[in-house]
Amino acid sequence: MRYLVTGGAGFIGSAICHRLAAEGRDVIVLDNFSTGDPKRLDAIRDAVTLIEGDIRDRETVDRAMRGVDTVFHEAALPSVARSVEDPLTSNDVNVSGTLTVLESARRAGVRRLVYAASSSVYGDTPSLPKREDMPPSPRSPYAIGKLAGERYAEAYFRLFGLETVSLRYFNVFGPRQDPRSHYAAVVPRFIAAALAGAPATIYGDGFQSRDFTFVENVVDANLRAAEAPGAPGNVFNIAGGRRHTLLDLLAMIAAALGRDAPLPPVHEPDRPGDVRHSLADIAAARATLGYEPAIDLRAGIRKTVDWYRREAGR
Repeated sequence: MRYLVTGGAGFIGSAICHRLAAEGRDVIVLDNFSTGDPKRLDAIRDAVTLIEGDIRDRETVDRAMRGVDTVFHEAALPSVARSVEDPLTSNDVNVSGTLTVLESARRAGVRRLVYAASSSVYGDTPSLPKREDMPPSPRSPYAIGKLAGERYAEAYFRLFGLETVSLRYFNVFGPRQDPRSHYAAVVPRFIAAALAGAPATIYGDGFQSRDFTFVENVVDANLRAAEAPGAPGNVFNIAGGRRHTLLDLLAMIAAALGRDAPLPPVHEPDRPGDVRHSLADIAAARATLGYEPAIDLRAGIRKTVDWYRREAGR
């Protein structure tokens, strides 16, 4: 059985590749390295076939898709903030690119495609927890693009029989996540600041809350979604099932570093497109995929902090 991971040099994509390689699977990686880093694959470089290319290029995608049974479609241009600054490129990659991958998979006779969707599609509606049957209310071009990808995936299942499963990720974090980018997620930014002895920057008052999800839980969800009989045509929340404020997160990182308390944060204005609170209902993923977040936030933070410490010491 052959697997294709689009965006396989990205944070989540590379984690999926590492798991597949550890299991001895035949893995193809497609990435243009615009946001992915091939160094994330160094440890498994001899165990995967790497194709450098863009998901918007039909010929390249068709070449990567040959003989593939299962696709994990992780390639995307991430970040709400980036999409607000450049909506056209965000749409081109996340919508047109996804459609190119779906069409190539259909023509190649792929059995199943698992699509990396996003909790951002729920927007800032006050109802918590977020359930898959809630009406979407995207607030950014990124969220709109991710919702469009879900709709295309469902259409390809209904119209063409390509088995598609969409996983709405909630605030994924873990080793190999880049803290250096202007668009970096909050966990690696906070850890990098703590390791440098600097205050973390919080956009807003810090009482906004998120359902943080350790990356290994997400990898497990993807592998389950690739095989679960009742999954095709459906959307599932993938999260930890609990919410914590950004101030809580700072305290957990300080504790993982053996410190009594974090440095007081620097507060900046809220960013356009950000949501106030996020919490997932993961009952559907439990029931259909057998998903369970085996690694909770505190344990995930410890694992992530340990990884960044080791990297800083190299």
